[in-house]
Amino acid sequence: MTAPLVLGIETSCDETGVGIVRGGELLADALASSVDEHARFGGVVPEVASRAHLEAMVPTMHRALEQADVQLRDVDAIAVTAGPGLAGALLVGVAAAKGYALALDKPIYAVNHLAAHVAVDRLANGDLPASCIALLVSGGHSSLLLVPDVTGEVEILGQTIDDAAGEAFDKVARVLGLPFPGGPHIDRVARDGDADAIAFPRGVVRDQPYSFTFSGLKTAVARWVESRQRAGEHVDIADVAASFQDAVVDVLTRRAVAACADRGVDHLVIGGGVAANSRLRAVAEERCTAAGIRLRVPPPRLCTDNGAMVAALGALLVERGIEPSALDFPADSALLLS
Repeated sequence: MTAPLVLGIETSCDETGVGIVRGGELLADALASSVDEHARFGGVVPEVASRAHLEAMVPTMHRALEQADVQLRDVDAIAVTAGPGLAGALLVGVAAAKGYALALDKPIYAVNHLAAHVAVDRLANGDLPASCIALLVSGGHSSLLLVPDVTGEVEILGQTIDDAAGEAFDKVARVLGLPFPGGPHIDRVARDGDADAIAFPRGVVRDQPYSFTFSGLKTAVARWVESRQRAGEHVDIADVAASFQDAVVDVLTRRAVAACADRGVDHLVIGGGVAANSRLRAVAEERCTAAGIRLRVPPPRLCTDNGAMVAALGALLVERGIEPSALDFPADSALLLS
């Protein structure tokens, strides 16, 4: 049986992604980002993102089809992010996907953005294990999931109660005078710093051992920098960046490894934009190796929002014979995992 050819559309935030996969093989991953349009505001502006998606959708679709060397009529199914995300941005992708599905008479699958971040690992590291823990870290989400079946059975073990990890990176970058988005710039600057220079706090959520809080850490960094500046002292940006980054990475990896041990799971999947962070990858590898856990992390390009991850989850849904979505499904900015 020929593996299904699935097209995926992602527009949950500021990146317009169109991916095409055949089963577990990635054929195309076209992306258009509006990040430069948001940089002057220091964060994503929903209306700007929505307009950018409208402008980018058709050209990005054409690039994906050209990369994959297929025609729209060749596609077996269409998958699209239905949520969570920015409402207006989601609507652009959902409307486009419904239009293509209706015009081509193809089945359509409304997928969850978080589950797609897990499913994309299949394209890089082969089929997902029977059960795994997933650590998803991005500008909008910091979650620990138990994933027996990414197409349907996902349990939320913990999540951020305030700022997501990526959001904290952006806010600390602003304090340090670094550009938006903050993650890549803090990662770069931190390589020249001493992670032990400043003892920033590791936030704990009472009675929620797998949840995260980064608001206090962000505030601690801002107060430390401001106090030195008021005193006329030199602020070593590299040391601050390295110490902050290490505090985030320490919390993320310790809780992920603990979740694996507590649940008797020996595979950890890391996804989301912050999974591109070099320190997170290095510490996760070190701690997973020590604990006898197999670490699976996609290449950086597949960690950030992209259409390939949506297509990857769509392909799994098709392969397992799961019924497609009704054409009247909504875009849901707060869509929950099943």
